[in-house]
Order: sequence, then C-alpha cells, then structure tokens
Amino acid sequence: MSRPTTRRAPSQTASIAAVGTPAPAAPLSKDSALAGEIKALVVAGRRNAARDRFADLVVLQQRRAARIAYQYLRDVHDADEAVQDAFVKVYTHIASYREDLPFEVWFTRILVNGCLDLRKARSRRLRWVLPATTSNEAAPREPVAPEASPEQKVLASERGRQIAAAVAQLPERQRDVFTLCQMGGQSASEVSKALGLSEATVRVHLFRAIRRLRGLLERERK
Repeated sequence: MSRPTTRRAPSQTASIAAVGTPAPAAPLSKDSALAGEIKALVVAGRRNAARDRFADLVVLQQRRAARIAYQYLRDVHDADEAVQDAFVKVYTHIASYREDLPFEVWFTRILVNGCLDLRKARSRRLRWVLPATTSNEAAPREPVAPEASPEQKVLASERGRQIAAAVAQLPERQRDVFTLCQMGGQSASEVSKALGLSEATVRVHLFRAIRRLRGLLERERK
C-alpha cells in the first residue's frame, strides 16, 4: 500500500521561492544611464565619442546646475565659473563614477563642494582687497554681464530679492538643504547622499528652513 505524498501548499512554495529572489533594481535615470555610457566609452578609449555624449549630459544638467550655483554664490559670473569647473571635474573623473549612485547626486556633490570652495576663496580675496581708489585714479570698469536667463530674471525681481535675502539669513545647513531641495529639485534621499546626512535629518532641516523663511518674509511685508 503506497503512502500518500505530502504536497506543499502553493502559497508556501511561492513564499519560499520569493525569499531567494532578489528585488528588481530601480531603473536608472536618463542622466545616470548616459553617464554610464560615457564612462564605458572613456574606458574603451573612445574619447571623441565620449565627448560628444558628454555634451548631451551637459545640456540635461546645465539649467539646474546654474540655479544651484547662483543660490550659493549670488553672482552670475562666479556661478558660471563654478558650473563649468564642475563639468570639467565630472568629465575628468568619469571613469570613477559608480553606476549604483545616481549621477545627479554625484554631480551635485561636486558642484556644491566647488561652490563652497569658490565662496571661501572669494572671502579670502575680500580680506586683502586694496583700498578704494582716490578721486584722481580711474575706477576699474565693471564687467558686462551676459544676458540673464529666465531663472536669473525671476531672482532679479523684487520678490526674488526678498526671498534670496531671506534664504541668506538661514543657518548654513538649512540653507544648503533648502537650496538643493527647492532650487535644485533634489529629493530628500539625493540630498542626504550629497551632504552626508540621514534622510530624516534632511527633512527636519527643510521643515525648519521653510518655517523660518515664512517668518522672515512675513516680517518683510509688515
């Protein structure tokens, strides 16, 4: 007499199989996929093709990068210099780019560090600035500013100046988080990786920054 075979319940079998199945990886953003392609071209020695593709990456990141840099530096020329330096550093070190890290986070970290370095250098220059010219000396000519972008025109408006002045009064960490989240369009996860903070800390800084800005702007209206 044969013994009855014990059958495993389908749901139990499925649950065991699911344990051993890795979760599907999150899809890469367009920027990250393009950065990975450029890295592969550089590693393969196809630098001309890599430069052509990198131009496409610059187009994707240019406007967002300009907004972030301007918020840190408050000067069109310095912001442009910081953005260009960031792109040069990215291309120079593209072979070290890790595909598991979103390109936007990696690029933002490079850009922000460059802005902070430029701001420190500017502060040092101001400490050693020469005395003002006398009436007999010709004042240096101001450089001609390039045509403002739509973002810069908004910031140049009266309301934009009020917001910029209020943002400048925020504590440094709150200002960094607010700039990256609100001006740079970064998520809390991306900002946490760029600044080396936990996501919870990023959200706390953002909440405090927004609350403080509201107070500053309300006092400005009175």
